[in-house]
Amino acid sequence: MSEAFAPVDPFDLPDWLGVAAVTWSAQAGLRTGYAVRGELVSDGVDPVACDLVAVDEAYPTPIAPDDVRTRAHQAWRNGEVHLVRREGRLALAVPGTFFTADLVLDAFARLARAVGASADRYAVLLRIGDSGR
Repeated sequence: MSEAFAPVDPFDLPDWLGVAAVTWSAQAGLRTGYAVRGELVSDGVDPVACDLVAVDEAYPTPIAPDDVRTRAHQAWRNGEVHLVRREGRLALAVPGTFFTADLVLDAFARLARAVGASADRYAVLLRIGDSGR
């Protein structure tokens, strides 16, 4: 079962992501799996739904098509992050099968760069979550 992953151009994102102080708030814990729902918020603007997706998760079925995984790895290797629309929401397609705090911070620093912002303007609010084990 593959999800549709439509590419997103950073220039099509709201302008405030490049100029305002932005916080990404996780709506679920990092330990909950390959996808973590969240939203980008800033004072005085409507939030933007924004998720993290670890595109290499493949059990019991691959969650991302091969071309999406290839683009995510290419972007990452070049110091960027592959932006997609998944289930109608903006998502950062990140190489790997799960998230660590360092990986999340790196992903949002790359998003900041993509929209022309300093990573110093971005903050990340994580939830630990339960692994279910």
